[in-house]
Amino acid sequence: MRKLSMDELGRKSVAEFKAADKTPLVLVLDNVRSMHNVGSVFRTADAFLIQGLILCGFTPVPPHRDINKTALGATESVDWQYFNTTVEAVQQLQAEGYQVLAIEQAVNSQMLNTFEPPKDKPLALVFGNEVDGVDGEVMKVVDGCIEIPQLGMKHSLNISVTTGIVVWDVFSKWKKDSII
Repeated sequence: MRKLSMDELGRKSVAEFKAADKTPLVLVLDNVRSMHNVGSVFRTADAFLIQGLILCGFTPVPPHRDINKTALGATESVDWQYFNTTVEAVQQLQAEGYQVLAIEQAVNSQMLNTFEPPKDKPLALVFGNEVDGVDGEVMKVVDGCIEIPQLGMKHSLNISVTTGIVVWDVFSKWKKDSII
């Protein structure tokens, strides 16, 4: 066993990333506080060729060295936009035909392991604040909710970890069904 070299990895340039067909998924950050978490989400979005990010409320936006520290250049490849409120962002995505789901522990949420992503429309996922999760007003307007089953004492994961788990799950299910 040996590690692959940088040349063998076949990494895309920023221009190649921008021109590539994207995974039909938008990630929405609802008042995420940590610049490191924001940078981490950018990096995950880059890894899976995600269509884009929407940063809302007091979520920090690039350029900033603390975002760049974890994004490692992904703020240049991944398209992003900013909305004053997450409710505005969700409503615009819904008007554009997206199914918008919160990632949260909630009444009537669907467990991630049983969730089947839509095959006929794009998907947007809302990730919440590190302390309070997805805002209650946002929960009123989303189309549904996905929850990661958790069995330990804490019953919460860092937003960057949550994003990685959920994006990988959705991506792998779409890949298995060959829609991407």
